[in-house]
Amino acid sequence: MSAGLLDRLRDRVVLIVGDLMIDHFVFGRVERISPEAPVPVVRFDHEEYRLGGAANVANNVAALGGRAETIGVVGTDPEAARLRQEFDRRSIGTTGLVADPERCTTRKLRVVTTRNQQVARVDYETDREIDGALQTALIDSLDALAGSAHAILVSDYLKGVVSRGVAAAAVAAGKRHDIPVLVDPKVPHIDYYRGASVITPNHHEAEAVTHMRVRSSDEARAAARRLRDVAGCDRVLITRGEQGMWLLDGAHEIELPAEAREVADVTGAGDTVIGALALGLAAGASLTDAARLANRAAGIVVGKFGPAIVSVEELR
Repeated sequence: MSAGLLDRLRDRVVLIVGDLMIDHFVFGRVERISPEAPVPVVRFDHEEYRLGGAANVANNVAALGGRAETIGVVGTDPEAARLRQEFDRRSIGTTGLVADPERCTTRKLRVVTTRNQQVARVDYETDREIDGALQTALIDSLDALAGSAHAILVSDYLKGVVSRGVAAAAVAAGKRHDIPVLVDPKVPHIDYYRGASVITPNHHEAEAVTHMRVRSSDEARAAARRLRDVAGCDRVLITRGEQGMWLLDGAHEIELPAEAREVADVTGAGDTVIGALALGLAAGASLTDAARLANRAAGIVVGKFGPAIVSVEELR
């Protein structure tokens, strides 16, 4: 990965379609067990809000100097206002956001000790798949924004935004404008992404789709080939945690060893991977060089707590 690639990331436009979230962390100290039930009593200390899901992908693209445009659904609640405020603060585009008063903005509330140990999680979400006028509005936004993008990224968290119609529209827009379409997939939707340029499952997802073990390099190679056929996508990048990544690019295959020096939290690491990968391709890098960039970014972000970002300075 060259320093020249890092310089070319600036102002490349990545259009991000997917499930936008707010990650809400409540931190406290555990000193005793409740007399009412065998659960810890957490004494409140402070709270934090971070961008999660597809919003974390956009945050990573922006942190690396790219321009992130987002397409997704939010509610008409305080969380939606918070999300828009955070996007504005980071110069992340919000033209493609659609408000639906019948849905809540997805929020994951985690209760965490001061040692960063998670005690409980509460999910506020409406995960039914969008259809009708809501789906049409998203597809219209996608068509309007794709012409100024250098890559399209689909971030699927099974929260309803990535419907079959939206996924197909993203793939079609990529072909129409001759730009790559990358997908961070979910297993139940594997047939939605047919025709995408790159799919980036983790090894658990790859195992679930292919019904094959992915524990060794040879198994990763076989699973990637099978996944390419099943998903109908041109290229496959399997993320394997501490085992690194396996990249299948046509007849070219390469294993990328993990670059993490220490692992604090893998939450959101996949968001960093696909955000950096998409931005690298948007900047004109080969898939191999973009994957090396994503691998290095992932190695840094897993050393941080919660959904986090990586800067160009850290990569240098």
